[in-house]
Amino acid sequence: MWFRNLMVYRIPADWDLSAQALAEQLAPLAFTPASSIEESSLGWAPATPFDDSLVYEAGRQLLISLRLEKKLLPAKVIGQFVKQRVEQLEAQDGFKPGRKRLKELKEQVRDELLPRAFSLSSETRAWIDPAHGWLVIDAASQAKADELMTLLLKAVDGLPARKLTVADSVAGAMTTWLVTDEAPPGFSVDQDAELRAREGKAKIRYANQTLEHEEIARHTKAGKECSRLALTWADRISFMLGEKLEIRRLRPLDVIKEQTGNADIGEQERFASDFTLMTGELTRLLDDLVNALGGLQPGTELAKPTLRAAA
Repeated sequence: MWFRNLMVYRIPADWDLSAQALAEQLAPLAFTPASSIEESSLGWAPATPFDDSLVYEAGRQLLISLRLEKKLLPAKVIGQFVKQRVEQLEAQDGFKPGRKRLKELKEQVRDELLPRAFSLSSETRAWIDPAHGWLVIDAASQAKADELMTLLLKAVDGLPARKLTVADSVAGAMTTWLVTDEAPPGFSVDQDAELRAREGKAKIRYANQTLEHEEIARHTKAGKECSRLALTWADRISFMLGEKLEIRRLRPLDVIKEQTGNADIGEQERFASDFTLMTGELTRLLDDLVNALGGLQPGTELAKPTLRAAA
């Protein structure tokens, strides 16, 4: 149940957004399988495996899920079929088809192969905390986060959400933590880091290696700054922080795993327990991380909207 990668956005805090109101907004864009002539389909899927609800709620914490179905039709396969058609036409007409005809052949072959193509489905989940103003997407890339945010903004007209921004430079703060060998309160520096030149493409990566203070200082004096840094928060969660405030490789540590070790509960109860634990821990982690980076950027807090009635 735990998210592995966090793309973090701010929404209005103390917003009385309900699961029912949100579900009504998502319903018109619910997922439907791709037809025989569609390459892909994107829409809101049930938030849990246990029922068809588009929004799962536990303690004012909301969970939604975006499903993408994509037909697997490699360009190489299309090219092979097109080549066969070209050879047939050349034998029939005595000359190769022109550019326009070749384009028509590619479209024709694609349309013929689509109904026979295999489909691959994936889901991207998002956690919404209207009490504390967090919207967090479990995505390793900005492109996947943008995919979900684009459809969410389309579903919830006027949804006020923006990427998390802080007062301090993230790269500057991480560089300082390394150079001074002093992490902010509640955090500790682990053994993975990346230093990148401010100008040019030069970079140095450390993996499972003690970060020596003198060596780090030498690189920073040469014009490099920290672009990624492995951290542990409160001896409870480890993660990799990036210079754009992306959080990757998030992992709950043993002290948290021990809290979920009861094997006597059912899958639905386990899901609810894990979700409640995760959201509680991540709320505290994000608060501490923002404070370590100088607080929210001034002027970025958002006003609470009123959701329109679903059509």
